[in-house]
Formats: sequence, structure tokens, C-alpha cells
Amino acid sequence: MDPKATRIGLVGYGEVGRILAEDLRAQGIAVHAYDIKLDASATAGPLRDHAAAHGVKLAASHAELAAASDLVVSAVTASQAVAVAKACAPGVQPESFFLDFNSASPGAKREAAALVDAAGGRYVEGAVMTSVPPYRLRVPLLLGGPHAAALQRLLNALGFASRVTSDRLGVASATKMCRSVMIKGLEAMVIESFTAARRHGVEDAVIASLNETFPGIDWEQQAAYFFQRVIEHGRRRSEEVREVAQTVREAGLEPWSASGTAERQAWMADLADAGVFGERGTKGFARSPDWRIEADRILARIGD
Repeated sequence: MDPKATRIGLVGYGEVGRILAEDLRAQGIAVHAYDIKLDASATAGPLRDHAAAHGVKLAASHAELAAASDLVVSAVTASQAVAVAKACAPGVQPESFFLDFNSASPGAKREAAALVDAAGGRYVEGAVMTSVPPYRLRVPLLLGGPHAAALQRLLNALGFASRVTSDRLGVASATKMCRSVMIKGLEAMVIESFTAARRHGVEDAVIASLNETFPGIDWEQQAAYFFQRVIEHGRRRSEEVREVAQTVREAGLEPWSASGTAERQAWMADLADAGVFGERGTKGFARSPDWRIEADRILARIGD
């Protein structure tokens, strides 16, 4: 398959989908996209504007997008990974690739793979190992499954930074999910610890102690980053961590930590939706370099 002639279909036209579309279209590669937000007039406008600005063709359904694609990239919320595979399956072209970018459990990935492979496609699980925006198309990406090696050659020719971790489904996603127990959990712990410390007036002492114990981490900067990312993406993160919890269950453990993290992330998303951190899309929304400002907003709200 000629990389430059590859027709790519993006399911999910959110932050990740738009970044991929921009970088692929900059190379002249044909890109189609579909997102359920296109079906509602209240949410379709910005997506249509972005697609028009970058020459992305919009499909009317999952199956229509799959039928027009040599490679489908599914980048939706974690809970929708299997549903998207099922919706795309009727349109999947023989021998076309289906790259599942979603943060789903190994069990969910295997379920999605069965749907795509039964339709004649080639399913590959993908595990995005860090935040996409700083790296864009070259975000570190683990691939897994029997078709992973074939897809890796195509992806890297397109500018991705992918590597095959296993020819067995579930290995790449388990790596990502187990890492997320720590990363997403640390976000939730910092928000909980620092906000409580702010209320008790001991935040400077807490940070000084952390700096002494973990001198390689700038806790002021890290806290600001964690607050901003969770405020902006807590809903998506909470869904991902519920898949993390399922991954832990699939290992035979009770996911006490992951379940608590999912609740804290969802709680932050609820506050953001309620306007505690400002109006979404405005300059003042979740943009403070000082985590204390956001913590004070939380404390003011829960003190009402």
C-alpha cells in the first residue's frame, strides 16, 4: 500500500482526531472523519469549520466512513471502543486496517477485534503512551495483534512513531492501562492533596516536603499541569480510568485505587461542567499557571 495514497478515516473528531487530521492533511493524504457530534446542530458547527479549513471530508455514518477508508483510526471515549467497532464493521473493506486508539481494557480490545476481523478487516490495538498534543502525530504508540507489524510499516511511513509490542491482542492495552493506574491516579491524588492542603493552610509545607523527597519533580509546575489537564479532560479521563479498573479486575484484583481515581476525575469534570473554572472556550477557562487559583475555586464551590 502506497502510504501517500492511503485513505484514512478518523472516527472521533475531538482533540486527538483533529490533530491527526491536521498533520496528515499537511502531507496531502486523503482524510475522512465522522463524529456523533456531527449529528447535532448544536455541536456540529466547529467540527465542520475545522474540516473545511483543512480539507477533511466528513462522512454521514460510521459505516460510510469505513467503506471509504483503507485505514480507520478509532479515537473516541474509552467506553465507546466496542460500539464504534460494531458500527464500523458493516462498511469495513476487505484487508483494510482498523487501528483502535482508545484507552480500553484488554478484554474490550479483544471484543472489538472480533467484530472487525469477522467483517474482513485487520484489527490492530493501539496504546497511546502519553498526552498527544505535545507530540502530535509522533506521539509514542504501542501496537499489538497479529496485524501490528504490517500496520507499523504503513504508520511510520506516514510519520507516526509506532512500535510493535506483541502479536497478541491485549498486551499493548494492558501496558497502557497499568501505567494509567499510576499516572491518572497521581493526577487525582495531587488534586485531592493540594486542595485539602490549601484549605488547611499547609500547601507550602507539603510542597517543600515533596520536593525534598522527590527532588527530580517540580511539584509547583506538575500540580499546575495536572489541575489544567483534569479540568479540561476529566470526563474523558474518568471513562478511561473505568477501563483501567476493568483491566485490574481482569487480573483478578479489586481496583480500589483506580475506582477512586475515576470518581475524583468525574467529580472534577462535573465542577467544570458547572462553570466553576469559567466558561469553556473562553480565555480564562482552566488556564491559570498557578494551581492555587483553581484550588480556591473548588474550595469556594464546596464551601457554598
